[in-house]
Amino acid sequence: MTSRRSDISAVKAALAAQAVETPSWAYGNSGTRFKVFARPGVPRTPEEKLDDAARVHAHTGVAPTVALHIPWDKVDDYGALAAYAAERGVKLGTVNANVFQDDDYKLGSVCHPDAAVRRKALGHLMECVDIMDATGSRDLKLWFSDGTNYPGQDDIRARQDRLSEALDAVYERLGDDQRMLVEYKLFEPAFYATDVPDWGTAYAHCLRLGEKAQVVVDTGHHAPGTNIEFIVAILLREGKLGGFDFNSRFYADDDLMAGAADPFQLFRIMYEVIRGGGLTADIAFMLDQCHNIEEKVPAVIRSVMNVQEATAKALLVDAEALAAAQREGDVLAANAALMDAYNTDVRPLVAEVRTELGADADPVAAYHASGYGKRIVAERVGGEQAGWGA
Repeated sequence: MTSRRSDISAVKAALAAQAVETPSWAYGNSGTRFKVFARPGVPRTPEEKLDDAARVHAHTGVAPTVALHIPWDKVDDYGALAAYAAERGVKLGTVNANVFQDDDYKLGSVCHPDAAVRRKALGHLMECVDIMDATGSRDLKLWFSDGTNYPGQDDIRARQDRLSEALDAVYERLGDDQRMLVEYKLFEPAFYATDVPDWGTAYAHCLRLGEKAQVVVDTGHHAPGTNIEFIVAILLREGKLGGFDFNSRFYADDDLMAGAADPFQLFRIMYEVIRGGGLTADIAFMLDQCHNIEEKVPAVIRSVMNVQEATAKALLVDAEALAAAQREGDVLAANAALMDAYNTDVRPLVAEVRTELGADADPVAAYHASGYGKRIVAERVGGEQAGWGA
């Protein structure tokens, strides 16, 4: 770790400029294949989700945008929804498409063997771009659950052709200032062959499409032991890293709080982001997680704090000492340069940054002291609670 005041000032400036997008669905009810657990005070409308997101931003100072999921957040007037968000100090961010929860998509969406189903899925993707136009959103995030469960169930190559055809159409529909972020996932719900299972497949499609197509990395979408920071380094090097979905996993796509399962991995990822210039590039840093058994808003706050702290530690790596050790082949010194930064208690530094942003030094404590949690439990009575649509 370096202690020069100029370096600390640069670290603080980088932390102050960082933005972490929170997902609308994290504020609703969610669960597992076995049970969705409802909690009192959960939002009933997209507007109430924005109220909760605004509370997260007020306490942390670095969560200024909210990702939408269509149709979970469908409204009649998206311009009005954007205005509602602005009144509360946040903006509408990434628009997430949903082509995985309709009965027609049992055998896939844009890769389905039936052309009628493919047209339906493509129509939804186009609808999402229309919503982006209305909200001013830059990014369309595409995750496809498409795949097969059994050998011979469908033609693997033909499914890639169908995927390409759909991506081409959406790409052409995007405005000059809009992007598509193509997400990948190793497995689930398809168990034999997922159509976009890894970063290489996503990268191949994005490379063919052009500059407006970027890869998004979800930290929970990899096989155990995958070196995610290596993927980050390669995609940054190629100019194809468009975004992150931060969460944690122990076994599969667990969607737990960011930094909860392996905070050292989050630090390693953020170091490669910084090393590759990712903090100053147009990379969308997003949470993509759900809170099945814990209170929603403070869990999102804690996740944002975990990303901040991992970033702060990565910014404190003594780059000169690390580079010198690497040149000299000093394995232990090189590793120590990273570990010294990781073992630094950055909480006082990050608290200072939050205070200077006009937020709270201890966001979780401030949230509980505000009484917001008790208030929404008392006010949000009746109606249908928001959930992830399962």
